[in-house]
Amino acid sequence: MTTDTTRDTIRDTDRSFLFVLGSSRPEGNTEMLARAAAAQLPAGIPQRWVDLAQVPLPDFQDGRHETDTWPVGENEEALRRATLEATDIVIASPLYWYTLSAQTKRYLDYWSGWLGVPGLDFQERMAGRTLWGVTVMAHDEEVVADGLVTTLHHTAAYLRMRFGGVLFGNGSRPGQVRDDERAMIRAKTFFQHEAPLARFPYEKPAEEG
Repeated sequence: MTTDTTRDTIRDTDRSFLFVLGSSRPEGNTEMLARAAAAQLPAGIPQRWVDLAQVPLPDFQDGRHETDTWPVGENEEALRRATLEATDIVIASPLYWYTLSAQTKRYLDYWSGWLGVPGLDFQERMAGRTLWGVTVMAHDEEVVADGLVTTLHHTAAYLRMRFGGVLFGNGSRPGQVRDDERAMIRAKTFFQHEAPLARFPYEKPAEEG
C-alpha cells in the first residue's frame, strides 16, 4: 500500500480500511451495520477491525504546553500505527447522548496529541485520506445525530481529509438493525461513492486539481 495519501484520489488497489468500533457492548447493532457495509468492499482491499473496548486508552492528557514527555502506551501505539496505515478510517459508534460514544471520543482526542509528536507529521499524513461514519440509534429521525455528524465532518475538515458521510441505522435491542431494510440497502453501496474533501462551513469551495 502506498503511503502517499495527500493526492486527490487513491486507487482501489492502494486502499486500506480501518474500522474503529466504539460500542460498549460486543457485536452491537452499529458493528453489524458496519460489517454489512464492509462486506461489499472488493476482496482485495485490506480491512482491519479494532474494538476500542478491547484496546482501552487512559483519559487523554493535553501535554502541548508541558516539558515532560507523555508516555506512549502499547495500546496507543497500536492505534496510532493502525490509523496511519489506513487510507480509509471508519468510525463505527452508536449514538450516545446525541454524539459519539466515550470510547470513540477518547480515541479522537488522542489525534490531538499525535498532531504534536515531533517527526510524526500526523496532520500532513492524514490529509487526503477519507473519514467515514456508521451509527445506529433508537430514534427514527436522523437529524438528532447532527452532533455526531458535525464532529466527524469537522475533524476531517481540520485535517484536510475527505468525508464520506455517515451510514445511519435504527435499532436498540441486540440485532434489531437487521430489521432496518433501508439501512441494509444503504450499506450495500455506502463505500462506493467518492467522498468529497471536507470543508468548514465558512470555507469557500475551490477547484480540486
